[in-house]
Amino acid sequence: MSAEREGEPRFLVLEYVTITRDPHSGLVVAIGGTERAEGILQTAGGFVSSPGPRGPYHRLPHSLPVDQQRAGATAAAHALLLAGISVHLDPSLNTLTAPDGDRQAAQRYLDQLTERAYAAADDREVASVLTEIAAPHEGLLPRLVQTLIGTWATWIQRAETAGEDPALAEQLMNTTSTLSNHSWQIQQIRDQAARAHPSAQTTAQRAPAAAPAPPAAAPSAKRPATRGL
Repeated sequence: MSAEREGEPRFLVLEYVTITRDPHSGLVVAIGGTERAEGILQTAGGFVSSPGPRGPYHRLPHSLPVDQQRAGATAAAHALLLAGISVHLDPSLNTLTAPDGDRQAAQRYLDQLTERAYAAADDREVASVLTEIAAPHEGLLPRLVQTLIGTWATWIQRAETAGEDPALAEQLMNTTSTLSNHSWQIQQIRDQAARAHPSAQTTAQRAPAAAPAPPAAAPSAKRPATRGL
Protein backbone atom coordinates (compact mmCIF):
# COMPACT_ATOMS: atom_id res chain seq x y z
CA MET A 1 0.00 0.00 0.00
CA SER A 2 1.50 3.35 -1.00
CA ALA A 3 2.10 6.04 1.56
CA GLU A 4 -0.53 8.74 1.94
CA ARG A 5 0.26 12.06 0.30
CA GLU A 6 0.11 15.19 2.36
CA GLY A 7 -3.03 17.23 1.85
CA GLU A 8 -5.11 14.36 0.42
CA PRO A 9 -8.29 13.20 2.22
CA ARG A 10 -8.28 10.05 4.33
CA PHE A 11 -11.23 7.69 3.93
CA LEU A 12 -12.44 5.27 6.56
CA VAL A 13 -14.62 2.51 5.07
CA LEU A 14 -16.35 0.34 7.65
CA GLU A 15 -17.90 -3.06 6.98
CA TYR A 16 -20.79 -2.99 4.53
CA VAL A 17 -24.38 -3.57 5.77
CA THR A 18 -27.19 -4.80 3.52
CA ILE A 19 -30.81 -4.35 4.64
CA THR A 20 -33.24 -6.30 2.49
CA ARG A 21 -36.26 -8.62 2.54
CA ASP A 22 -35.56 -12.33 2.39
CA PRO A 23 -37.57 -13.72 -0.57
CA HIS A 24 -38.20 -17.10 1.10
CA SER A 25 -39.31 -16.11 4.61
CA GLY A 26 -40.44 -12.54 3.90
CA LEU A 27 -38.38 -11.30 6.86
CA VAL A 28 -36.54 -7.99 6.74
CA VAL A 29 -32.92 -8.85 7.50
CA ALA A 30 -29.65 -6.97 7.93
CA ILE A 31 -26.47 -8.72 6.80
CA GLY A 32 -22.93 -7.69 7.66
CA GLY A 33 -21.64 -4.97 9.91
CA THR A 34 -19.55 -4.62 13.06
CA GLU A 35 -20.68 -4.73 16.69
CA ARG A 36 -21.23 -1.00 16.47
CA ALA A 37 -23.51 -1.51 13.48
CA GLU A 38 -25.38 -4.20 15.43
CA GLY A 39 -26.10 -1.74 18.22
CA ILE A 40 -27.36 0.86 15.76
CA LEU A 41 -29.61 -1.67 14.05
CA GLN A 42 -31.16 -2.60 17.39
CA THR A 43 -31.58 0.88 18.83
CA ALA A 44 -32.54 2.81 15.69
CA GLY A 45 -34.41 0.18 13.70
CA GLY A 46 -35.71 -2.34 16.23
CA PHE A 47 -33.74 -5.25 14.75
CA VAL A 48 -33.11 -8.36 16.85
CA SER A 49 -30.22 -10.80 16.64
CA SER A 50 -30.95 -14.37 15.48
CA PRO A 51 -28.72 -17.41 14.90
CA GLY A 52 -28.10 -18.33 11.28
CA PRO A 53 -26.30 -21.07 9.33
CA ARG A 54 -23.29 -18.78 8.83
CA GLY A 55 -23.42 -17.01 12.16
CA PRO A 56 -25.86 -14.57 13.75
CA TYR A 57 -27.80 -12.12 11.64
CA HIS A 58 -30.27 -9.35 12.40
CA ARG A 59 -33.94 -9.21 11.50
CA LEU A 60 -37.11 -7.35 12.32
CA PRO A 61 -39.80 -9.15 14.39
CA HIS A 62 -42.09 -11.54 12.51
CA SER A 63 -45.36 -9.87 13.49
CA LEU A 64 -44.35 -6.31 12.58
CA PRO A 65 -46.74 -4.66 10.06
CA VAL A 66 -45.28 -3.83 6.64
CA ASP A 67 -45.37 -0.07 7.21
CA GLN A 68 -43.45 -0.45 10.47
CA GLN A 69 -40.97 -2.78 8.77
CA ARG A 70 -40.23 -0.11 6.17
CA ALA A 71 -39.99 2.60 8.83
CA GLY A 72 -37.57 0.52 10.92
CA ALA A 73 -35.39 -0.39 7.96
CA THR A 74 -35.23 3.23 6.77
CA ALA A 75 -34.45 4.55 10.26
CA ALA A 76 -31.68 1.98 10.73
CA ALA A 77 -30.12 2.74 7.34
CA HIS A 78 -30.19 6.48 8.03
CA ALA A 79 -28.54 6.02 11.44
CA LEU A 80 -25.87 3.76 9.96
CA LEU A 81 -25.05 6.31 7.27
CA LEU A 82 -24.76 9.06 9.88
CA ALA A 83 -22.31 6.83 11.75
CA GLY A 84 -20.15 6.52 8.63
CA ILE A 85 -21.14 2.93 7.84
CA SER A 86 -21.82 1.95 4.23
CA VAL A 87 -25.37 0.66 3.74
CA HIS A 88 -27.40 -0.83 0.93
CA LEU A 89 -31.14 -0.49 1.62
CA ASP A 90 -33.62 -2.39 -0.53
CA PRO A 91 -35.59 0.33 -2.42
CA SER A 92 -38.87 -1.39 -1.55
CA LEU A 93 -38.11 -0.77 2.15
CA ASN A 94 -37.08 2.85 1.77
CA THR A 95 -39.85 5.20 2.93
CA LEU A 96 -37.90 8.19 1.61
CA THR A 97 -37.89 7.10 -2.05
CA ALA A 98 -39.91 8.81 -4.75
CA PRO A 99 -43.45 7.51 -5.31
CA ASP A 100 -42.39 5.64 -8.46
CA GLY A 101 -41.90 2.45 -6.42
CA ASP A 102 -45.44 2.58 -5.05
CA ARG A 103 -46.79 3.39 -8.51
CA GLN A 104 -45.02 0.40 -10.03
CA ALA A 105 -46.38 -1.83 -7.26
CA ALA A 106 -49.90 -0.56 -8.00
CA GLN A 107 -49.42 -1.25 -11.70
CA ARG A 108 -48.25 -4.79 -10.95
CA TYR A 109 -51.31 -5.31 -8.76
CA LEU A 110 -53.63 -4.17 -11.56
CA ASP A 111 -51.82 -6.39 -14.07
CA GLN A 112 -52.26 -9.38 -11.75
CA LEU A 113 -55.94 -8.52 -11.30
CA THR A 114 -56.37 -8.41 -15.07
CA GLU A 115 -54.75 -11.84 -15.40
CA ARG A 116 -57.11 -13.21 -12.73
CA ALA A 117 -60.08 -11.79 -14.65
CA TYR A 118 -58.98 -13.45 -17.89
CA ALA A 119 -58.38 -16.76 -16.09
CA ALA A 120 -61.70 -16.79 -14.20
CA ALA A 121 -63.34 -20.16 -14.82
CA ASP A 122 -66.71 -19.59 -13.10
CA ASP A 123 -68.92 -16.89 -11.59
CA ARG A 124 -67.38 -17.16 -8.15
CA GLU A 125 -63.91 -16.48 -9.49
CA VAL A 126 -65.35 -13.47 -11.33
CA ALA A 127 -66.90 -12.37 -8.02
CA SER A 128 -63.48 -12.58 -6.39
CA VAL A 129 -62.08 -10.16 -8.97
CA LEU A 130 -65.06 -7.81 -8.60
CA THR A 131 -64.54 -7.82 -4.84
CA GLU A 132 -61.09 -6.32 -5.35
CA ILE A 133 -62.63 -3.69 -7.62
CA ALA A 134 -65.80 -2.64 -5.82
CA ALA A 135 -65.73 -3.92 -2.23
CA PRO A 136 -67.08 -1.24 0.16
CA HIS A 137 -64.37 1.05 1.56
CA GLU A 138 -61.45 -1.19 0.50
CA GLY A 139 -62.17 -1.77 -3.21
CA LEU A 140 -60.36 0.08 -5.97
CA LEU A 141 -63.39 2.09 -7.09
CA PRO A 142 -64.54 3.20 -3.59
CA ARG A 143 -61.00 4.35 -2.82
CA LEU A 144 -60.85 6.21 -6.14
CA VAL A 145 -64.20 7.84 -5.36
CA GLN A 146 -62.88 9.05 -1.99
CA THR A 147 -59.84 10.54 -3.71
CA LEU A 148 -62.05 12.34 -6.24
CA ILE A 149 -64.34 13.63 -3.49
CA GLY A 150 -61.38 15.18 -1.74
CA THR A 151 -60.28 16.68 -5.05
CA TRP A 152 -63.52 18.39 -6.06
CA ALA A 153 -64.43 19.45 -2.52
CA THR A 154 -61.22 21.40 -1.97
CA TRP A 155 -61.30 22.64 -5.58
CA ILE A 156 -64.78 24.13 -5.14
CA GLN A 157 -63.76 25.70 -1.85
CA ARG A 158 -60.69 27.34 -3.39
CA ALA A 159 -62.71 28.61 -6.36
CA GLU A 160 -65.42 30.11 -4.17
CA THR A 161 -62.87 31.70 -1.84
CA ALA A 162 -61.11 33.28 -4.82
CA GLY A 163 -64.41 34.39 -6.40
CA GLU A 164 -63.85 32.14 -9.42
CA ASP A 165 -66.31 29.99 -11.35
CA PRO A 166 -66.33 26.44 -9.85
CA ALA A 167 -67.95 24.95 -12.97
CA LEU A 168 -65.12 22.50 -13.71
CA ALA A 169 -65.00 21.35 -10.10
CA GLU A 170 -68.77 20.84 -10.15
CA GLN A 171 -68.46 18.76 -13.32
CA LEU A 172 -65.94 16.59 -11.49
CA MET A 173 -68.36 16.34 -8.57
CA ASN A 174 -71.14 15.09 -10.85
CA THR A 175 -68.81 12.64 -12.58
CA THR A 176 -67.66 11.34 -9.19
CA SER A 177 -71.29 10.79 -8.18
CA THR A 178 -71.87 8.79 -11.37
CA LEU A 179 -68.76 6.72 -10.72
CA SER A 180 -69.95 6.03 -7.17
CA ASN A 181 -73.27 4.75 -8.53
CA HIS A 182 -71.47 2.51 -11.00
CA SER A 183 -69.32 1.16 -8.18
CA TRP A 184 -72.47 0.29 -6.22
CA GLN A 185 -73.94 -1.47 -9.27
CA ILE A 186 -70.75 -3.52 -9.73
CA GLN A 187 -70.96 -4.46 -6.05
CA GLN A 188 -74.51 -5.77 -6.60
CA ILE A 189 -73.35 -7.75 -9.61
CA ARG A 190 -70.53 -9.16 -7.50
CA ASP A 191 -72.98 -10.24 -4.77
CA GLN A 192 -75.17 -12.07 -7.30
CA ALA A 193 -72.16 -13.72 -8.95
CA ALA A 194 -70.92 -14.92 -5.56
CA ARG A 195 -74.27 -16.64 -4.94
CA ALA A 196 -74.44 -18.14 -8.43
CA HIS A 197 -73.89 -21.83 -9.02
CA PRO A 198 -70.78 -22.88 -10.96
CA SER A 199 -71.26 -23.00 -14.70
CA ALA A 200 -72.33 -26.26 -16.29
CA GLN A 201 -68.96 -26.62 -18.02
CA THR A 202 -67.03 -26.06 -14.78
CA THR A 203 -69.31 -28.43 -12.89
CA ALA A 204 -68.78 -31.11 -15.54
CA GLN A 205 -65.02 -30.66 -15.24
CA ARG A 206 -65.02 -30.94 -11.44
CA ALA A 207 -67.78 -33.54 -10.90
CA PRO A 208 -66.85 -37.24 -10.90
CA ALA A 209 -68.04 -39.30 -13.83
CA ALA A 210 -71.49 -40.81 -13.28
CA ALA A 211 -71.78 -44.58 -13.06
CA PRO A 212 -73.23 -46.15 -16.22
CA ALA A 213 -76.92 -47.02 -16.07
CA PRO A 214 -77.75 -50.75 -15.77
CA PRO A 215 -78.89 -52.39 -19.03
CA ALA A 216 -82.64 -52.52 -19.56
CA ALA A 217 -84.29 -55.89 -19.07
CA ALA A 218 -85.06 -57.76 -22.29
CA PRO A 219 -88.81 -58.15 -23.05
CA SER A 220 -90.27 -61.60 -22.45
CA ALA A 221 -90.99 -63.69 -25.54
CA LYS A 222 -93.90 -65.48 -23.83
CA ARG A 223 -97.29 -64.00 -24.71
CA PRO A 224 -99.80 -63.67 -21.94
CA ALA A 225 -102.62 -66.26 -22.00
CA THR A 226 -106.05 -65.03 -23.13
CA ARG A 227 -109.22 -65.94 -21.40
CA GLY A 228 -111.94 -67.56 -23.39
CA LEU A 229 -115.12 -65.72 -24.02
